[in-house]
Amino acid sequence: MSKSTHGKELHRGLEERHITLMSLGAAIGVGLFLGSATAIKMAGPGILVGYAVAGLIMFFIMRALGEMAIQKPVAGSFSKYARDYLGPLAGYITGWNYWFLWVVTCMAEITAVGIYMEYWYPDVPRWIWALTALVVMATVNFLAVKAYGELEFWFALIKIVTIIAMIAIGVGMIIFGIGNGGIATGIKNLWENGGLFPNGIKGVLLSLQMVMFAYLGIEMIGVTAGEVKNPEKSLARAIDSVFWRILIFYVGALFVIMSIYPWEEIGTKGSPFVLTFEQIGIPGAAGIINFVVLTAALSSCNSGIFSTARMLFNLAQHGEAPQNFAKVTKSGVPGVAVVASAGALLIGVVLNYIVPAKVFTWVTSIATFGAIWTWGVILLSQIRYRKTLKQTEAKALKYRMPLFPYTSYIALAFLAFVIGLMAYNPDTRIALVIGPLFLVFLVAVYYAKGFHKRESIQDNAEERVS
Repeated sequence: MSKSTHGKELHRGLEERHITLMSLGAAIGVGLFLGSATAIKMAGPGILVGYAVAGLIMFFIMRALGEMAIQKPVAGSFSKYARDYLGPLAGYITGWNYWFLWVVTCMAEITAVGIYMEYWYPDVPRWIWALTALVVMATVNFLAVKAYGELEFWFALIKIVTIIAMIAIGVGMIIFGIGNGGIATGIKNLWENGGLFPNGIKGVLLSLQMVMFAYLGIEMIGVTAGEVKNPEKSLARAIDSVFWRILIFYVGALFVIMSIYPWEEIGTKGSPFVLTFEQIGIPGAAGIINFVVLTAALSSCNSGIFSTARMLFNLAQHGEAPQNFAKVTKSGVPGVAVVASAGALLIGVVLNYIVPAKVFTWVTSIATFGAIWTWGVILLSQIRYRKTLKQTEAKALKYRMPLFPYTSYIALAFLAFVIGLMAYNPDTRIALVIGPLFLVFLVAVYYAKGFHKRESIQDNAEERVS
């Protein structure tokens, strides 16, 4: 790379295995290890239906994103697609909203780090661990993107190997009675404790907010599009494989857990992952799992700082964030943007002084609102993108949304339905106050700063040139 491009361009240093594991790593965080216990309490074994249906909707959203990302692989992709197909204001709001949702999510992750470290160091204040996690993860994000991708690959691998081991051990217990004195447990626990839907369909519906939070992070593949080698091949394979793997991990792990233990007991006697490993006599199982969930939280926070920095970089390139955020280091990392995102996360450290029990639910529901906005924008951008294509161009697409346009509209309707459920549930209602307030604030800044005038000047200039 010539010297003149230093400070301007991101480097394409990510390989297919990096982005596949990064999006898995982003999605397998506190949503599975902490959030699933909350969802099971609401829905019982019926939660499996919730994860499966939400998983199918996420598959449609990812295919919609893939359709655009493979044709136009850019950093901060869905913010750019929103700008191109829905207008400058939509691109601006989506970029800042995605930054906000990951800052909020990372607050949940560093809070979780503090909780997990209490297992080994009960006397050390939680905020110290949250601050340490933040400093370490921000430092990691200054590595060249290939080194960052490598580290995230191993972080995510630890979680995945643990989940696969737990599923394998669980299946051994269910079929052969391993760890249960040779008595096969079978899967009768799925329906013997009040049926498959002990709290009715209403329980499953109310759990959908936590289910959708669990899937938050899959769209990370779109953010990495500007730094992927061979985007056409890597993105298509990563999108398809990530969906199936996450479905296997979530539905598979929870199926096994709820088959072995009555659903009412899950979360009351410690982590179901710990219980499963202890059952077959692995010494120090609780310590091992605590280490795994700790790396899960760190990995998800790592991905969050990565994606927020790329969004700030993209916004700065369009003049909608301070120009310093568009500067990159010699190793091709948007350094100032990384520092700014880490700085915002200090609020999460402060919250650890005053964190009551409800904060985890509040933070996850605010993040879910932000994610639903992002996913909705991806679908709307893709619908508009298709309208810009001639029939021959649409047929020639290398990677297509199946059953378009029906699947795009079904996915949009599902997202609107989840927002309605969040309004109905008093615990998650706060997200529908804070989320829209932040969007209104962004619109006010957009017009106060005169960004709308600049866009119209640009449009007029382009018309004169053409």
